[in-house]
Amino acid sequence: MKYSIIPVTPFQQNCTLLWCEESKKAAVVDPGGDIAVVLAKIEALGLELEKILLTHAHIDHAGGTAELVKQTGVPIEGPHIGDKFWIDGLSQQSKMFGFPQVEIFTPDRWLEDGDKVSVGNETLEVLHCPGHTPGHVVFYSPQSQLAQVGDVLFQGSIGRTDFPQGDHATLISSIREKLFPLGDTVAFIPGHGPMSTLGHERQTNPFVSDSRG
Repeated sequence: MKYSIIPVTPFQQNCTLLWCEESKKAAVVDPGGDIAVVLAKIEALGLELEKILLTHAHIDHAGGTAELVKQTGVPIEGPHIGDKFWIDGLSQQSKMFGFPQVEIFTPDRWLEDGDKVSVGNETLEVLHCPGHTPGHVVFYSPQSQLAQVGDVLFQGSIGRTDFPQGDHATLISSIREKLFPLGDTVAFIPGHGPMSTLGHERQTNPFVSDSRG
């Protein structure tokens, strides 16, 4: 599994291009905006866009989804249906955070914990990791030891839980019980900021490190 991180929107959200090297088929994870930039990157790499994957439905992650579908016709997979209220409220989100008005969409496939999604000949495992939002999912490639974790975990920090239906204890549980068991060597792409490894965060992250018990 190959990847390219494309920071988008004023929030510098890590929209991520994942692709299968063998087939050159790709997925865009969390197209929050700046769709022209995303499409230019796909073209520059000679890839064929196969689908959109969403970790959750906050506007900086999902705001460009309808526009990308309009331009490419590809299906949307994710997030978990727990985030439907965030999708339904995209118009209010755009006003709240100063984004351009965006269209509401309906995913072609809601995802559940334990589901699998394909990108070309590659397979990603789906982990339902609520806390930041109730329907947040993580995409994990066992073969590549790579995870796209959205806003669950960051280098040195964790996702916010002060939005509607966020929950701090649930988020901590998602990180410790779903992510850390994947193994210390797994590298992860967060929704914002630099990459890290699960082992580094398990040892040093002030919110979820082993030293916190």
